[in-house]
Amino acid sequence: MAGWRGSRGGGDGGAQSVERVSSSRTVRLGKVQPQAPGHRTVFCNDRDANALAKFKGNSVSTTKYDVFTFLPKGLFEQFRRVANLYFLMISIISCTPVSPVSPITNVLPLSMVLLVSLVKEAWEDWKRFQNDMAINNSSIEVLQDQKWVFTPWKKLQVGDIIKVKQDGFFPADLLFLASTNADGVCYIETANLDGETNLKIRKALEKTWDYVNPEKISEFKGEIQCEQPNNSLYTYTGNLIVDKQSLPLSPNQLLLRGCSLRNTEYIVGAVVFTGHETKVMMNSMKIPSKRSTLEKKLDKLILALFSVLFSMCVLGAIGSGIFINPKYYYLRFENTGRTEKQFNPDNRFVVAILTFFTLITLYSPIIPISLYVSVEMIKFIQSTQFINNDLHMYHAESNTPASARTSNLNEELGQVEYIFSDKTGTLTRNLMEFFKCSIGGEVYGTGVSEIEIKIAQRTGAKVEKQPHAAREKGFNFDDGRLMQGAWRNEPNPESCKEFFRCLAICHTVLPEGEESPEKIRYQAASPDESALVIAAKNFGFFFYKRSPTTIYVRESHVEKMGKVQDIAYEILNVLEFNSTRKRQSVVCRYPDGRLVLYCKGADTVIYERLADGDGDLRRISREHLEQFGASGLRTLCLAYRNLSPDEYENWNEKYVQAKSSLRDREKKLDEVAELIEKNLILIGCTAIEDKLQEGVPQCIETLSRAGIKIWVLTGDKMETAINIAYACKLISNSMKQFIISSETDDIREIEERGDQVELARFMKELVKNELKRCNEEAQQYLLSESRPKLALVIDGKCLMYALDPSLRVVLLNLSLNCSAVVCCRVSPLQKAQVTSLVKKGANRITLSIGDGANDVSMIQAAHVGVGISGQEGMQAVMASDFAIAQFRFLTELLLVHGRWSYHRICKVVTYFFYKNLMFTLTQFWFTFETGFSGQRFYDDWFQSLYNVIFTALPVIIIGLFDKDVNATLSKKYPELYKEGIRNAFFKWRVVATWAFFAVYQSLVLYYFVVASSNRAMNSAGKMFGLWDVSTMAFTSVVVTVNIRLLMMCNTITRWHHISVGGSILAWFTFVFIYSGFVLPKEQENIYFVIYVLMSTFYFYFTLLLVPVAALFVDFIYLGVQRWFFPYDYQIVQEIHRHEVDNNRIGLLEIGNNDVSPDDARRYAIMQLPGQKSKHTGFAFDSPGYESFFASQAGVYVPQKAWDVARRASMRNRPKPPRKN
Repeated sequence: MAGWRGSRGGGDGGAQSVERVSSSRTVRLGKVQPQAPGHRTVFCNDRDANALAKFKGNSVSTTKYDVFTFLPKGLFEQFRRVANLYFLMISIISCTPVSPVSPITNVLPLSMVLLVSLVKEAWEDWKRFQNDMAINNSSIEVLQDQKWVFTPWKKLQVGDIIKVKQDGFFPADLLFLASTNADGVCYIETANLDGETNLKIRKALEKTWDYVNPEKISEFKGEIQCEQPNNSLYTYTGNLIVDKQSLPLSPNQLLLRGCSLRNTEYIVGAVVFTGHETKVMMNSMKIPSKRSTLEKKLDKLILALFSVLFSMCVLGAIGSGIFINPKYYYLRFENTGRTEKQFNPDNRFVVAILTFFTLITLYSPIIPISLYVSVEMIKFIQSTQFINNDLHMYHAESNTPASARTSNLNEELGQVEYIFSDKTGTLTRNLMEFFKCSIGGEVYGTGVSEIEIKIAQRTGAKVEKQPHAAREKGFNFDDGRLMQGAWRNEPNPESCKEFFRCLAICHTVLPEGEESPEKIRYQAASPDESALVIAAKNFGFFFYKRSPTTIYVRESHVEKMGKVQDIAYEILNVLEFNSTRKRQSVVCRYPDGRLVLYCKGADTVIYERLADGDGDLRRISREHLEQFGASGLRTLCLAYRNLSPDEYENWNEKYVQAKSSLRDREKKLDEVAELIEKNLILIGCTAIEDKLQEGVPQCIETLSRAGIKIWVLTGDKMETAINIAYACKLISNSMKQFIISSETDDIREIEERGDQVELARFMKELVKNELKRCNEEAQQYLLSESRPKLALVIDGKCLMYALDPSLRVVLLNLSLNCSAVVCCRVSPLQKAQVTSLVKKGANRITLSIGDGANDVSMIQAAHVGVGISGQEGMQAVMASDFAIAQFRFLTELLLVHGRWSYHRICKVVTYFFYKNLMFTLTQFWFTFETGFSGQRFYDDWFQSLYNVIFTALPVIIIGLFDKDVNATLSKKYPELYKEGIRNAFFKWRVVATWAFFAVYQSLVLYYFVVASSNRAMNSAGKMFGLWDVSTMAFTSVVVTVNIRLLMMCNTITRWHHISVGGSILAWFTFVFIYSGFVLPKEQENIYFVIYVLMSTFYFYFTLLLVPVAALFVDFIYLGVQRWFFPYDYQIVQEIHRHEVDNNRIGLLEIGNNDVSPDDARRYAIMQLPGQKSKHTGFAFDSPGYESFFASQAGVYVPQKAWDVARRASMRNRPKPPRKN
């Protein structure tokens, strides 16, 4: 440890320190003592002492594997899939004597699938490893021999003293000791942590401000006692022991790894947590794994196929046991050998058992080995190429494209029935503007809010928006009574002065730039705070500078009109805002020594803490709050309290004790805050406008037509939430509303008495009765002829009791009958509880969308989480499955990409099921003609490559490019989305239909080929043998399943032609090469077969006749279904069949100047194949069904006779009702 300060001796000072704080320094005096379980002790600048504690190093690794664990762990991950485990079993059985097929034909495909998956895993992990190496080898200056020495990040140890320069990143969690800025402050950016780009202020303890240069720092002998490593980003408790003095530490002294230093030349810090013990690394756990509903149903389908396979094998085993009989002497059963136990007529049970395992390997293709790989590939391309690059979801103003953060849930987007949405920043812009206020019982502000205009339009009233001079961003207030010092002439000038000072002092905003009203910029934790400080500036109370202990305000017109003076307010304590307190307080000292506590917060918490008396002001202000809420404005109450020096000193002593506590510090601080935040004097309230995002009303209306029910979960007042719901067309006048509120006179009366037990009992009974009444009324409305739509509005207090297990079912039943639900004053936990209630209780597909950290639990609780990259950082985006920039993009995400993905994946899965079942059944029918002996019908390689090559590509193409209707029609007819909600394309009825056709086609293919070959002869006059017939049958199967895929396509592009034609061509190329060589004994029978077959007329006649015969019934079924029982999308196809589809995904969809050339290169992609069809009709022109894709391609299709007949028949039956 040369170069770092060595171990210190156990002198008197050390002993005293031990007695005082029970320091772990005693580890150096004898036997090593373990760290206390509740906290860790760190010796600054003393590696020897810290080495005994064996803290973790600073090297980090985000890889999943290392050299030794890659193969076992990677294989374990692969074999967690049931299908891979199944094929492993088949491969093992194929290596035994009972297998009728060569082991390599099963082992090779499985190996290929595993190899591809492992290579993908290795490549992704290699990229993570390279990134880790780059980070670990970054250099930082560390104190060594009284000088700064560059050291790699990975060699940092707990207790090291380091220097971080401006714009540099913190390599570990640091205790902030000193900076080059005055008063020991620094500015940090936490964008890598939470996505917030606004700067945060951190301040060092005054005791360590001087430790800036190496010589001074070398003298530092501090000891840190702090909490053990944890993942809480916003809390930190500890004490710094310097010169026998214990100083409390808080999050203000902690600099977290991943954050960067701004506006500060450099800082000096001591390393507290390193590597994987840093808070950012402890938060880097994966988002809870989600599987789509369709994927879970796919598992059930696989189990159903297992059942079919088991039944077929049992049937064959029983048949084999019955068939084995000595009377078939010509089969020579008496010649038993080492492998002939399977054919020993004297032990039929053993024969049946061995045949069972033989048939398992023979029928193994019934479970498609390439299904999961194909589906994953399709989903990945859908996400990365289609969703991420859709310019309809690109927000030019913020340069933000849509982002699919997972590809597992694409098809889930096409089945969403319930959307849970935050309000602020999700439905609204989260761009706050100070709009109105109430001071001393008087309302100020003459503007008309956006919501008031919407309300007036709804009621038919006329409201003229008053024009006023343009204001700066964040301030949209217009009332001459308060501007330019005119407030001095108001009846309540003292209240106005306290109001403005509260706005200018009670906050955590940081000023940036020049100290002039025109050029200064404010960095605030939220847009609300920024708007309030900007309002104070416009009212003449200009906050322009702050230090850790002082706020400087330039006050105008206070003593007399026109006089400007700079006032320094000493900030003694800041009681910070959190979601539990719902308020923020500041204790400050005026220059004249006056002590004042300013408090701002939600009206509910402020009113609970007001002093007795002045009931008129409280009543009038409450009316103003309700008036502001009805106008859709966000409200805060402002209050203050004068403190006596003695009262403050007594309280501050308790506050310092709570702040120094290592256990439950946050809880103790909240309890101490309650002691001083009481007997407040109400000043007034503010009203801030947050306008709706562009396109929100139209989006919600479209989604409602699609059958999606939207719930708004917000922390705002009930009046605000209701009017926002009206403005965005979530609630309309035609709806019957059920309102369950805790804002009643009876509840207020009990609250004023302060009896919490009585309040809880009364509230629970009230909620129970209200839910029962609303439920009964809802049932009556639903049974009435008019059947009006229903809406439920409930606040957080009532919701808390409604979510009780005894009332949860009643709440769920009522909510499910409502088209819209608004939950007001709800906490983040309640948002997640409501989401889980519908997800688990109703078993419906849910989607949660939000933009802030308080929405993370709700986003993770839903089937699909969507984050909005807005003004509140990126926490919601980082926890989400999909990220978009605006709420209105949900229309594109769900109705276009979600619906297309659902259709495509359903087709892929059902087609896989069909083609493998049909292929396996031809082998099954052959078993009946071979005495259930397990004789294979197809060559081993035919069977193995059937899924991997000959039918693989076309199904991927349909999963990527099939499109029933284009994007414009998908949004024009949102009712089409209801097919996904009903899961119309992946029901058991649909699967059964495919199974029926698989059975039918397998019978046709097998018996037509076998029957036609009985009299067929080759050019040499010889009868066809087994391998001639099986090759002919396999050729027919490949052609049939590929043509059947074309029949199920809604769009046929050049990619379809290439893939289908290429697959058939691949078969012929393979069989020409394969049968052209003399192979080992197992495959020698296939030699020259295809050449002999193709030299006969029989081959061409069968190849033409058998697929047509096999597909004829399918053809008729598709025509009848489309003619008499059409799906909704087929009706839309018919309506628009002559329209040309010119929709392209590209820059044409955005104005010429909306994106820069760089953005164009980044987000513009080539036209999606299939966007403009080149097909001139339905895959097989069923009667009268020229696909509208023909006309989209500009191809004229003449009328046919049956078109007229069909349209005549359509007129004779009632048209399907148009869905609203």
